[in-house]
Amino acid sequence: MRGLRRVTGVLAGAAALALVPGTATAAPGDGADLGFDVSYPQCDTPLPAGHGFGIVGVNGGVATTINPCLADQLRWAQRASGDVAEHPGLQVYVNTANPGQFEDEISTWPRSGTSPYGECAGDVDLACSYVYGQTRASVDIHGFLLPTAAQAGVPVVPADLVWWLDVETMNTWQSGSAAALAANRATLEGMADYLGSTGAEVGLYSTGQQWQQIVGLVPPSSPLYELDSWLAGAQSRTEAAVHCADAPLTAGGEVVLSQYVVERDGRLLDHDLPC
Repeated sequence: MRGLRRVTGVLAGAAALALVPGTATAAPGDGADLGFDVSYPQCDTPLPAGHGFGIVGVNGGVATTINPCLADQLRWAQRASGDVAEHPGLQVYVNTANPGQFEDEISTWPRSGTSPYGECAGDVDLACSYVYGQTRASVDIHGFLLPTAAQAGVPVVPADLVWWLDVETMNTWQSGSAAALAANRATLEGMADYLGSTGAEVGLYSTGQQWQQIVGLVPPSSPLYELDSWLAGAQSRTEAAVHCADAPLTAGGEVVLSQYVVERDGRLLDHDLPC
């Protein structure tokens, strides 16, 4: 994928139509120069055929759950032509979050671990936020993706995939201060570092407005700084092409995908235009 950085270190609202086993795909030949992204909300709807690439949501809407249609959607993405230059046929995205403000009410907040920000001791700080991101990425790979891919008969190597971090206000984030934005950034850094340590390519999915609300400015010292962007928000291919010229989510990256939504037969389908 053009411009996607390989991240190494201590390192997508993206949903449209889904697949039911045995259900024929729709609109043969549609989208040969495009990708489509799919996830859990569309578990009863046929997917488009003839797609250049497919981006599959690993999670079920929040970072701690699995997409119940992951196996079928991986099979669908595997059938992508892969003919769109620099965009692998099978890609994935994962939901992200930082629920640290509710750490007394959840069981997933880390109580220990090592990070570039120091040792995590269970506090709502940068260190534990980073470890939380590491843990979520580990579960995404080893708890969700790999077992499901094996069940589906889809050969998947994490290092061969593009992993998109889906950053949206609909998920749970720390808020209300610059420290909260820094903690959210640390969680994404933990995820990106863990995924990147496998040799995988990592990118960022959001809108500029949501990114600023959740993460804010990313300094050059952050492992997020050079990651490329997949931008949401367009309602047509023409508008998506215009958004390809928008600023990336981080100053060191590039906009490589622009998502637009099309209604077909009363259903919304996310299209992904290479920039």
